[in-house]
Amino acid sequence: MERRLAAILAADVEGYSRLMGTDEVSTLRDLTQRRTILDGLIAAHRGRIANTAGDSVLAEFGSAVDAVQCAVEAQAVLAEANAALSPDHHINFRIGVHVGDVMVKGGDLFGDGVNIAARLQTLASAGGTCISGVAHDQVRKILPFAFTDLGAQRVKNIDEPVRAFSVVAERAAVVTASENASVPLALPDKPSIAVLPFQNMSGDPEQEYFADGIVEDIITALSRFKSLFVIARNSSFTFKGRAVDIKEVGRRLGVRYVLEGSVRKASGKVRITGQLIDAVTGAHLWTDRFERDLTDVFALQDEVTVAVVSAIEPKMLQTEIAMATRRRPENLTAYDFYLRAMPHYYLMTREGLAEAIRLAHRALELDPRFGAVAALGGLCHMQNVVLGYANDPQFDRKEAVRLVRLALSIDDSDPETLARAAVISAFMVGDSEAEIEMADRAVALNPNSWITWNSRGHVYRIAGLPEEAIRSFERAIRMSPVDPRQYTTLTGIGVALIELRRFDEAIVAGKKAQRQNPSYSYCVIIFTDFDVRLACCNKGIEIVWTREPRSIFSERSQLNLERAVQAAMADPLGR
Repeated sequence: MERRLAAILAADVEGYSRLMGTDEVSTLRDLTQRRTILDGLIAAHRGRIANTAGDSVLAEFGSAVDAVQCAVEAQAVLAEANAALSPDHHINFRIGVHVGDVMVKGGDLFGDGVNIAARLQTLASAGGTCISGVAHDQVRKILPFAFTDLGAQRVKNIDEPVRAFSVVAERAAVVTASENASVPLALPDKPSIAVLPFQNMSGDPEQEYFADGIVEDIITALSRFKSLFVIARNSSFTFKGRAVDIKEVGRRLGVRYVLEGSVRKASGKVRITGQLIDAVTGAHLWTDRFERDLTDVFALQDEVTVAVVSAIEPKMLQTEIAMATRRRPENLTAYDFYLRAMPHYYLMTREGLAEAIRLAHRALELDPRFGAVAALGGLCHMQNVVLGYANDPQFDRKEAVRLVRLALSIDDSDPETLARAAVISAFMVGDSEAEIEMADRAVALNPNSWITWNSRGHVYRIAGLPEEAIRSFERAIRMSPVDPRQYTTLTGIGVALIELRRFDEAIVAGKKAQRQNPSYSYCVIIFTDFDVRLACCNKGIEIVWTREPRSIFSERSQLNLERAVQAAMADPLGR
């Protein structure tokens, strides 16, 4: 008897007895065909079939990634095989995947690891895949799939509850794209969107390629946001040329939001319209129209892509936050706590940051591997130091660094986590070379994100490169022209302009920031101090502007700052 650690895949056919009772010959024929498909995919993913019995299959893999990929691909291909059959003759497999210790005897598998995989298979929906928490931990950062947390499940003959997750995969979206699909996919645990092919309203076949190109660019740009679940092009385009009901599209593809649009060409110009729809309620969340000269097609595609993505990404986030605030407390998930924390963080008040930290810690209690919420908590502690709210600045400084290191250890390839880590390090550590490298990598991973460009601006400003900082801030504004966090961008621009001694422009930027968020004390302190310093300059008193505000403002109130400047004015040699 050999023991080893393995990823176990257990599969069987839902309603097999019913199918056999209805049509034994056809069922056996179709099952043989499906088994050929499944066996081939198991071999292709380096798996080994350990046992088969009637409609069930038990296989082992050396990697959880291989096992889950095999399960997802199998469900997609098997669903395509069902497309030609009536729904009552579909052969739908349910698949469970677990990673655990197994015993091997004569090539067969035994033990709790096998039993748990078999129980997970019974929790899966027809045509679906259910995996254990252990398997989820190993694949969540690697595979481009979304997972719905089913919580701790009590299953037969297993003493301890088993944490279970259902898999929602981009490739699996094709499962529900056919007319015969009978099992809707569950919504992922993050904002999910499908971009439908844009309608060609001009009657010109050449515009068909142009419209498809825009949609593909939008899908690619949205896919760079790891905070979003984006349906792949192949699945979205199954609806091309068809009149569709948006709610039905949402059910079939398992998404909350659908973006649709149209393209019309006339007199050397092209008019593009787009609208974002909540597929659950049918409500229109955003709509816009773009009219441009049709000169450089590729430049036009890029321009429209940026305009659409920069509008709908923050709109989806605002909608998700609003939904999270309406949910009953007993139903909140880690992601809900994260969403609830964000508007408190945006306030930038002492009380708002304290509440955001509390909610972030609640989210981490539910999901200790939630990198984005760890980074958000780190930002909150950093702001406590920078804004002078900290009762113990050293504690907040250490917490900011600890949480951002945790976030990076969970996922150092997430552009938003990298961007936030770069900013926290810039204010709390001061290793400009490493921080610039992180900020540049974040922008390279997602050049369509306000967070990556805004963070890059702050990093470059603190590193003493105000011109490059301003370019980054301006790009951030282009990425999200109506972003509720734009006051931080405007403040960054203002400080960079002060360092460049472009004082009139700095005052304009500072006043815009203060109008957008009057409670943002960092902006108030900087520009109050700037007004006093400018008055000193006018009196012929030399004032040195310190590039890193944390050394001036983090542990000093505005009153103390004004007293310090008054003392400097009394002594012409003071700085």
